[in-house]
Amino acid sequence: MKTRGINHMAMVTNDMEKTVRFYRDIMGFPLVAAIGGNPNGLQARHYFFETGPNSTIAFFEWAGAEDFHKPAGLEAAGRIQFDHVSFDVETEDELLDLQTRLNDAGQEVTTVIDHNFIHSIYFHDFSGIALEASVWITNPTGKAPDHSNKNIFNDPNPVPALQEEMDQARLVESNG
Repeated sequence: MKTRGINHMAMVTNDMEKTVRFYRDIMGFPLVAAIGGNPNGLQARHYFFETGPNSTIAFFEWAGAEDFHKPAGLEAAGRIQFDHVSFDVETEDELLDLQTRLNDAGQEVTTVIDHNFIHSIYFHDFSGIALEASVWITNPTGKAPDHSNKNIFNDPNPVPALQEEMDQARLVESNG
């Protein structure tokens, strides 16, 4: 398997609105995709911020998740809010090949999950670290966000920060 790097690192937040305001407005990472409203049976929002070509940091919004405050580079104490790392593969065939290799090695692996703009398989390493391999079906990185694309921006109840961005994009579009 040849990867192109990290597709996304999935973190956990208990407040997507604050997360959007921080990563988009302060860090300057474009919000390039949003899932919400029970996709694939998931009862959470899942928003993606571009950190570079083909690379994103993503957040699941889990109500009731506890915040933690750990200074970078220092020892961890208490709970850590990390969900999984996703490796970016170039093709669907590579994704299926990895799935086969994991099965052949006796590792549990999911079927291919269709998130509309990305296809993924989920598995764990031998230490229990949650991993994913993903292939972009519609790559939202490297270009201006397309808020009209319902395959990429598919949260029927977006947080206010995203709604403002979508409303502004519609206004710019309508003014030509």
